[in-house]
Amino acid sequence: MSVDLAVKNVRERIEENPYPGRGIVLGRSGDGAWVQVYWIMGRSDNSRNRIFVCEDGVVRTEAADPSKVEDPSLIIYNAMRASGHQFVVSNGVQTDAIWAALEAGESFADSLSQWHHEPDAPNFTPRISGCTDVDAQVQWLSILKKSPFSDVASERHFFRFDEVEPGMGYAITTYCGDGDPLPSFEGTPYLLSLPGSADDIADHFWSKLNRDNRISLAVRRIESKSGELQIVIKNRYSQI
Repeated sequence: MSVDLAVKNVRERIEENPYPGRGIVLGRSGDGAWVQVYWIMGRSDNSRNRIFVCEDGVVRTEAADPSKVEDPSLIIYNAMRASGHQFVVSNGVQTDAIWAALEAGESFADSLSQWHHEPDAPNFTPRISGCTDVDAQVQWLSILKKSPFSDVASERHFFRFDEVEPGMGYAITTYCGDGDPLPSFEGTPYLLSLPGSADDIADHFWSKLNRDNRISLAVRRIESKSGELQIVIKNRYSQI
């Protein structure tokens, strides 16, 4: 049942969707390792001018061509970090805030208490974030969306997953699809398959994302016992 639903979701929500925007998937590989997937998409030249790089276990965005950067505030950030055995992923600069809060002993939810959606009117892009706590065997996803009552206030939605079947993951994206303005994600995180190795998972999602709009994708695989990391990155562009 879960596999059938995952197949349906990847077809309708990713493969047939020209613009789900940025996306996070948290789950487990078939052999039980923890898996995090994060991808970015872009329509404007500024959004498309990006690559993922990894240094000392931190995955971050960089400009593919620094001379063409128009506004770095919402496109250049650390996307994946780790605090001990808590692994953070997000679609913006809140990655560092979550990391700092976890380092100070605060909770994932508390780390986002002062944050709001992105100030990019008219889209008001949601901030999506995730955390895998290997010691607690728990995964979290969150989305901070613009309130229907105010352009500056945010709705705050948090989802905790205590059990995920091997080979499956929960996904959340910034948008439901293309549009002007872009329609924010609605509902709850949905199931997707995480097939095979980290390379297989990267190839799987890269092949499903819209070829015109996909920009970069990262997969982080965390061994459940040793905590050993493997990070796989795919970039549409090469750095100049």
